[in-house]
Amino acid sequence: MATQRTLHVVGTGTIGEPLLGLLLHTQRTLAVDEITFHKHTPRLEDRPKIRHLIRRGAKLAVDPDNLTAFEKLGLQPMYTAQEALEQAAVVIDCTSDGLGLLHKRTQYEHLPTARGFIAQGSEFGFGTMYARGVNDQALVPGADRFLQVVSCNTHNLAVLIDTLALHEEAPDNLIEGRFVCMRRASDLSQEKSFIAAPDAGVHTDTRFGTHHARDAWHLFQTRGLDLNLFSSVIKLNTQYMHSIWFNLRVQRRVTLDEVIGKLAANPLIALTHKTMTGPIFSFGRDHGYCGRLLNQTVVSIPTLIVRYGHEITGFCFTPQDGNSLVSSVAAVAWLLDPERYEEPLHSLTPYLFEEI
Repeated sequence: MATQRTLHVVGTGTIGEPLLGLLLHTQRTLAVDEITFHKHTPRLEDRPKIRHLIRRGAKLAVDPDNLTAFEKLGLQPMYTAQEALEQAAVVIDCTSDGLGLLHKRTQYEHLPTARGFIAQGSEFGFGTMYARGVNDQALVPGADRFLQVVSCNTHNLAVLIDTLALHEEAPDNLIEGRFVCMRRASDLSQEKSFIAAPDAGVHTDTRFGTHHARDAWHLFQTRGLDLNLFSSVIKLNTQYMHSIWFNLRVQRRVTLDEVIGKLAANPLIALTHKTMTGPIFSFGRDHGYCGRLLNQTVVSIPTLIVRYGHEITGFCFTPQDGNSLVSSVAAVAWLLDPERYEEPLHSLTPYLFEEI
């Protein structure tokens, strides 16, 4: 095992940059000696964020061929990318489009001293799927060295299923779960990918519809559950938040008051009387961690309805990236110390809201 408690983040995009900030925020409680990050491409427009990360204590690692280019930007790398990898106790890969899987085959599997590796939602097949508070007990110390933190919308599906259909119920209480994920077009930080009008997604999986239900199924499979799930997706011309329509059919009769009570009892869930994403996003900007909501989901109470006592329907909103960022920090803490990984996460509690 790596002797020094060093974390290495690969990538500084929409996940990597805020994750670095959150890891630096929790560095002391995680008892981490050093945090390094790999920036692949030297770009002038990225210099401000790299400088800020360095000022906060993160150490820049680059490919040897790019060393001079970074120095010309006034940025002084401390390590080569390979040096940073070889000394890391935990590596968090924040790349996408299959790069994490490629890195696993070509690099991570050849680093036996590291305690573990974490990839994000797009890297299906990287390792054991994980969502904070949903399948923590399914992780096996020593065996689960490769973890995949599921996507932000899959977090949302999973916490709804677990709280409303499975929590304190029989494992077969859920008859069926259906979801429509209405995705924002792009992140505020992205200069491309915005669309002019809603764009309906294709059902690429004959059993699950889209990857959201598929990944949620695999997540609950780690608990030995085989759930009946289906999801659809449509991209909307907004940059605020993802929205989800959900419909859960359950065997045990339930009332609307019981549904609201279960949601309120889960500290990872925020409730709101708002129905529009703008004010919810604004609340996160004003009160969240660096403008981000870290809850798993925000459920809109006025939209909730229970039909015939067995069908729960409503709308909720996804704190995009915020929920997966918390799960990534939790996964880091677990890989470093599976017995006491909960303790470092207490510093994030002030950013988990009961009501928005």
